[in-house]
Amino acid sequence: MITSDSRKVVLIGTGMVGMSYAYALLNQNACDELVLIDLDEERAIGEAMDLNHGLAFSASSMKIYAGKYADCANADIVVICAGVAQKPGESRLDLLQRNAAVFRSIIGPVTESGFNGIFLVATNPVDIMARITCTLSGFNPRRVLGSGTALDTARLRYLLGDYFAVDPRNMHAYVIGEHGDSEFVPWSQAMMATKPILALCEETGSCRYADLENIASEVRGAAQKIIKSKRATYYGIGMALVRITKAIFGNENSVLTVSAMLRGEYGENGVYVGVPCIVNRQGVRKVLTLSLSDEEAGRFHESCKTLQDSYAELNLM
Repeated sequence: MITSDSRKVVLIGTGMVGMSYAYALLNQNACDELVLIDLDEERAIGEAMDLNHGLAFSASSMKIYAGKYADCANADIVVICAGVAQKPGESRLDLLQRNAAVFRSIIGPVTESGFNGIFLVATNPVDIMARITCTLSGFNPRRVLGSGTALDTARLRYLLGDYFAVDPRNMHAYVIGEHGDSEFVPWSQAMMATKPILALCEETGSCRYADLENIASEVRGAAQKIIKSKRATYYGIGMALVRITKAIFGNENSVLTVSAMLRGEYGENGVYVGVPCIVNRQGVRKVLTLSLSDEEAGRFHESCKTLQDSYAELNLM
């Protein structure tokens, strides 16, 4: 748990996702000290220089530098964006095995530094990588969270706002489950202001369920569409990570769909998955349990099973 007024972030991995996060941190003045760590030390040094040269144009007075794992000792949040990309023809499990090896080389040095803050994981597949981080670190699961379906939820609200011609901030709906193919939208819980969307559709005929499912499908396929166009996604996830960071530092008690360990909620145990959580300076203060329909509960269980099976194949412990 963060108890001081300091706002120190250590970012591990200075690829496009990591640096989009760092750039958004700088522009939003979201921390006081930012340390960049990368296997390629020269790259980390260059990225720190580049960010520092923009300080004069920002409202921030951040201290930014390339560092080492020892710098994690008094950090409040360690954000992990490091990982390997999937090779052509490589299976998801093989990718998982390689990223698990990368995380072994990261988590050990971080915890050995004396770090006692919060882990925030962005590396994909994020639900499993967050669970690996929790396992390897031995931390309380509430202090290890992944970006989960935070970005998917933002995409959903953007598309719903566009569909209904309403400010996306007044669309209250979530994407839950695995950050991946089995994620879904529990429409029974979706609202415009305090009006259930399904009731709105029934009463006014202004929307069709098929349209809603098309929106959910568009959200699910958004990353692949972006990757096809520009090879990677990074701006959206970078900003999502800053939103989570600000919720932690500001002790906001904000509800965000992060990847958190379930300990009996939704009838699931030990699995990391994207669900609405109250996030503050303790990390995940509480997992919120939505009142899912039977069909939605079944879909959520299947999504959790997918994650449980993938993790079990790793044979970590």
